[in-house]
Amino acid sequence: MNRKLFFLLFCLFVVMIGFGVTLPVLPFYVRHLHTNVGTSREMMAIHISLLTSIYALAQFIFAPFWGQCSDRVGRRPLILLGIAGSAIAQVLFGLASSLAMLYVVRAIGGVLSSATLPATTAYISDITPEHDRSRNMAWLSTAVSLGIIVGPAFGGLTTREDLHFMLGSLDLKIENFAPPFFLSAILMFLTLLIAIRWLPESLPIQANSAPDDKPSFDWKNLESKLLVLLGLTLAGQFGLAVFEGTFAFYAQERFGYGPAEIGIVFMVCGLAMIVFQVVAVGCLTGRIRTISQVALGFGLMGTGIVLLLVMSSLPLVLGAVTLLSLGMALIAPNLAALVSKQGGQHRGSVLGLQTAASSLGQVGGPVFGGFLFAWQASIPYLVAGSFLAGVGLLIGLTKSRKRKPSG
Repeated sequence: MNRKLFFLLFCLFVVMIGFGVTLPVLPFYVRHLHTNVGTSREMMAIHISLLTSIYALAQFIFAPFWGQCSDRVGRRPLILLGIAGSAIAQVLFGLASSLAMLYVVRAIGGVLSSATLPATTAYISDITPEHDRSRNMAWLSTAVSLGIIVGPAFGGLTTREDLHFMLGSLDLKIENFAPPFFLSAILMFLTLLIAIRWLPESLPIQANSAPDDKPSFDWKNLESKLLVLLGLTLAGQFGLAVFEGTFAFYAQERFGYGPAEIGIVFMVCGLAMIVFQVVAVGCLTGRIRTISQVALGFGLMGTGIVLLLVMSSLPLVLGAVTLLSLGMALIAPNLAALVSKQGGQHRGSVLGLQTAASSLGQVGGPVFGGFLFAWQASIPYLVAGSFLAGVGLLIGLTKSRKRKPSG
């Protein structure tokens, strides 16, 4: 791995820590801020789902814009903007004193952080030959997964309702589950300094020196193949978001898990994705068709989510989550490689569209899962798991039909 790729992946990893920190903490933070109003089970589920979704909705709206900007002004400015914006959002989140403020800050964080992923993915496409792109996209997904490991574990283990520091005779007090957000913000600001110093621009000078001479990206006439890939991105992220948006509350209600146990589950989920992305995608590239890996991934994700309904102990829950992680490890890097191949000189724009499709799944998944969870806790996993398995089966059947000789 070259130095540019390493620094790039490190920047993405740190941004994803900020996203992951909220996963085990959010249900308890919402309850803490919402106690004066009264907290029913149904309202808790809905608030958590909406807070998860508003972040993704902001990314859905702004990711295509940031992706197009990266084609014109370069990848580096957008990556720096994403890191700085994420750090500011973490500070504001830790300072939140009301539920309304949480909603506003989540929206701001979604807008600013959405600059990171399309620019980062386009950066990798810029510096990677096509035959090696799936492998490096797997490294990108690995950085995301590693952030999802460290973030929830970090959030779960550092969460305190009150944290006291003694400086001589001075007693400093941090309230409201704020420490993980402040600490992750510090890490992001340090990473921003590293990126400013050591992360160069990847877009060739001629590509961004005269933006008026470059043909504009045609948003209205997208190729059917690209639309299918964007639909698959939406479907995969939708299923994952149902799990991410409801699991903390589901585990708290069914198993009595606290932030630490929930953090461990998300940590194992991310760790499994890392292992499978590095090993599985690396071994399967060139041996099994990319779209076949995607189909298998959907089947495994669906199976893992459904199995969560019948697991009764932490080791069994971790086994189901590992299966889910294997599926996502096959889906994400392969879809990113296929989408970037469709982009040509507009890689940033099409990858911005993919980020938007992913964000739309992150919007719909938690809202859909949250409302179903408020009705009955098991329904979100049954529906999402069946849907994902069905998508995998549909891809497989479509491939089989195309292979059959005519006549």
